Amino acid sequence: MTHIEKKITVLIQARTGSNRLPGKVLAEIEGKPLIWHVINRVKQIKSVQQIAIITTKKDDDKILLDFAEKNEIIGFAGEESDVLDRHYQCAKNISAEPIIRITSDCPLIDPFLVEEIIQFFLKNNYDYVSNVLPPTYPDGLDTEIFTFKTLEKIAMEAKLTSDREHVTTYISKNPNKFKIGNYTNSNNLSNYRWTVDRDVDLEFVRQIYSQIKPDTVFGFNKILEILKNNPHLLEINENIQRNEGYLKSLKNDH
Repeated sequence: MTHIEKKITVLIQARTGSNRLPGKVLAEIEGKPLIWHVINRVKQIKSVQQIAIITTKKDDDKILLDFAEKNEIIGFAGEESDVLDRHYQCAKNISAEPIIRITSDCPLIDPFLVEEIIQFFLKNNYDYVSNVLPPTYPDGLDTEIFTFKTLEKIAMEAKLTSDREHVTTYISKNPNKFKIGNYTNSNNLSNYRWTVDRDVDLEFVRQIYSQIKPDTVFGFNKILEILKNNPHLLEINENIQRNEGYLKSLKNDH
């Protein structure tokens, strides 16, 4: 049997449908689609060896597979309703190890922070690491890293609809089954909202990008600096609850 080399892999979960902001992954920010900004920032993470967009088999999402090809990353289509299985099948297919999960609504994802979290994960032999249990970074810098074995375990064991849709929630509900680490910031910045889930979020991110020179590689401190100089920007999307989608999907569990 040939030895298949394992690769440090980012899986970007993306689809064109969105209940709260349809087509958001293709919404324009500084002349480029939102998903381009996510990919561009992920490409700046030092240790990452491969990147894949994982989307659905729906016709509407073929555009994302074309986009992946054009941007020289992997495109993978799986089941629409079972996002966990989509991650598992893709990771298995491309020998991903470990897996870094980033969602496509995070165009301000910080490549320097993700690299720090990768190193923290690798040094401590964890099954799963995130910066959201509890969150101390802005919403929109969410990063999760886990082994393929961990992904396989949750793909086999998780049964609830919400756990299949939100991929890793089974882990936090079963802490005794996994070695879990949390990457914590010294200041709690979790009240900042930099994710894109609604039109006001998109407006906020457009405003941030308008203040940054094209092709600048920047981390979250640059965004904090912009907000310090333009505090009115915080008012654009300040009234939205974190993890709204997950809270909604709990209602569909059976």
